[in-house]
Amino acid sequence: MIDLTKMIDSFTHKHVFIQTHNFPDPDAIASAYGLQYLLHSRGLESTIIYKGKVEHGSSNAMVKKLGIKIIEYSDMTDMSQDAEIILVDSQKGNANIIDMPGNEVVCIDHHPIFGKSQYTFSDIRPEVGACASMIAQYIFDEGLQIPDNIATALLYGIRIDTAGLSRGMSNLDLDMFYKLFNLADRKKIAELDNNTLRKTDLLAYSSAINSIKTYGKTSYANTGYNSPEPLIAAISDFIMMLDTTDNTVVYSVKDDGIKISVRSVGTINAGKVANQALEGIGSGGGHENMAGGFVPYDKRITDPVHNDKYISELTNEIEQRFANVIDG
Repeated sequence: MIDLTKMIDSFTHKHVFIQTHNFPDPDAIASAYGLQYLLHSRGLESTIIYKGKVEHGSSNAMVKKLGIKIIEYSDMTDMSQDAEIILVDSQKGNANIIDMPGNEVVCIDHHPIFGKSQYTFSDIRPEVGACASMIAQYIFDEGLQIPDNIATALLYGIRIDTAGLSRGMSNLDLDMFYKLFNLADRKKIAELDNNTLRKTDLLAYSSAINSIKTYGKTSYANTGYNSPEPLIAAISDFIMMLDTTDNTVVYSVKDDGIKISVRSVGTINAGKVANQALEGIGSGGGHENMAGGFVPYDKRITDPVHNDKYISELTNEIEQRFANVIDG
């Protein structure tokens, strides 16, 4: 059992910020939302913040349908240098989170630790499939009555991050899923499963399908220009359904670099592979079954996005690096 009092005692302010990773997915949003409710029960107010966009798919639907207030960093006006921050579903130094003003006092996450960071309080459990399961555990341990919107968010976060309890699942995920099941609004869960795909998303699926290359049991695909990060991940999951595929490396050419999503049925450790494959040119990491990475452009290249030769060489190098680690 986590000593919640010890975590609360980490703060000197009566208001804290809960920061998710950039372009937060349902697990990150649910975790922040549930933690906000928990902190409020202890007399501590909070604001959920992130960098990027929540305008696509299930994340966007979740925020709208469940009435979750989450603020993009550029819209913040009251975050000072001495602000106290709780990181959820993320850790300092990872490629998918920016360093905001203030101090990262607490970290609650379920990703492997790839670097050393100091927190006043931390709960990092890589064996857990969803960060939302950890937050749900806190709330149940406190004996709090969970409102249906909170239960719905947490249940949905667990379901999405574990692919319906089929990926990276732990006993805690299973326990929290069934405890939340009868408390959540299952009609809203059904609504979240529908109407999350836009017509423009079909272009990304088309680009990925037309660009699929399979070497051994690993499929590589390009979703095209500037695909939203949740969409890249969704397409990576989609390609995993191929009967000839055990692993996927799916990427999108974005304005500042190449964003990558990696999936595996467990024949490789996706997080370690991403970390090794991108060493020296970018950064990567994650879980055994799902991971991500990012490769920034060479600053010496003028207008890299529209430099077809450079992009082709870079994406070919990324694919080759993954192939060397996976099959080498």
